[in-house]
Amino acid sequence: MRRDIFILAFVIFLACAPVLRAQQVVDRIVARIEDDILTQSEARELGVSQRLMNGDSPAKSLPGEDELIQRLLDQWIVRTEATAARFPLPAKEEVQREVERLAAQFGSADAYRARLRELGLTAESVTRHIERQIFLARYLDYKFRPVAHVENAQVEAYYRDELAPQLRRRGQEIPSLENVEGQIRELLTQREISARAAKWLEETRARLRIEITGKKNAP
Repeated sequence: MRRDIFILAFVIFLACAPVLRAQQVVDRIVARIEDDILTQSEARELGVSQRLMNGDSPAKSLPGEDELIQRLLDQWIVRTEATAARFPLPAKEEVQREVERLAAQFGSADAYRARLRELGLTAESVTRHIERQIFLARYLDYKFRPVAHVENAQVEAYYRDELAPQLRRRGQEIPSLENVEGQIRELLTQREISARAAKWLEETRARLRIEITGKKNAP
């Protein structure tokens, strides 16, 4: 009897072995950063999750692997510093509201689930991605907003050189500067935060041990 059980177990292992080997081939290390690794499956999940969040057409191709690896590296840098600073994660209720808002864009629960299947995503992976996006964006805002100063002259220049001409081309009414000053100031603040974050990430990458292991197949 014990011999029969052993033979059965061995047959099951042989049957599963091709699947296990296939899984090992599908995923691979695409980068090393300090003592951590980044994998091809992480890069692909990031790409398809962002496609879902952006509402991209199913026909639109994913970004190249090199670009996705850079995004993963940047996320690693921000997440590592934010975690070390004990920056709080977003509340589960807030994340769930964002998940529901995203799902509502598809018109029905069935259409949303079909889109997830098409992209190879699960509801759990989408929730995880949304939580991470909120966490990282909020930390960068916390880190750089205090030093992102916008002068009145910058607000006036944006109104005169960008907003007004854009609305004029569309044939839309141009509001007074006083009515849109707050929105313009916030937009320019966000631009300044993004610029400072990009510079910080570039400088931080230069100080870290990073190895890109080479591209074989697009994710």
